[in-house]
Amino acid sequence: MAASPGPVDSASDTLTLFALGLVFTFLILAAQFESWVHPVTIFTGVALALAGGVITLYVTRFFGPPMTNNLFAQFGLILLIGLIAKNGILIVEFANQLQLEGKPVFDAVWEATTLRFRPILMTSISTIGGTLPLALTTGAGAETRNPLGLVVVGGMSIATVLTL
Repeated sequence: MAASPGPVDSASDTLTLFALGLVFTFLILAAQFESWVHPVTIFTGVALALAGGVITLYVTRFFGPPMTNNLFAQFGLILLIGLIAKNGILIVEFANQLQLEGKPVFDAVWEATTLRFRPILMTSISTIGGTLPLALTTGAGAETRNPLGLVVVGGMSIATVLTL
């Protein structure tokens, strides 16, 4: 009978799968926009969200029981990739449409950001509000599920504030 993989094997497998997820997301965005530049723009927000999620997990150590980087926290980081990429896609797609209508690049980006500010803010607030109970819940199993909520709430909050 074969031995089950140890924590080191599982961690390296998770890191590999996470990297593959980022690469595939980048390639899908590159195909959607038919450009290599726009996915890089979108991924700046993703990097801020991931950093925000990890920082939130770290900071919670000072205010209560430490949150671990468990499987649920890793799911939260993967979830953040899609949630924050959505915000960038809304702005980039609208700015591209405005450029096709003949607007200069700066004006198109400014108008796209201005017009998409409310929808992005509303979806971010609803996501944070919907995930907040998961982050703050107590009871049986809360110590394993709290990191998912904390990663999403922290990552969405930090990335939304810094990207808009």
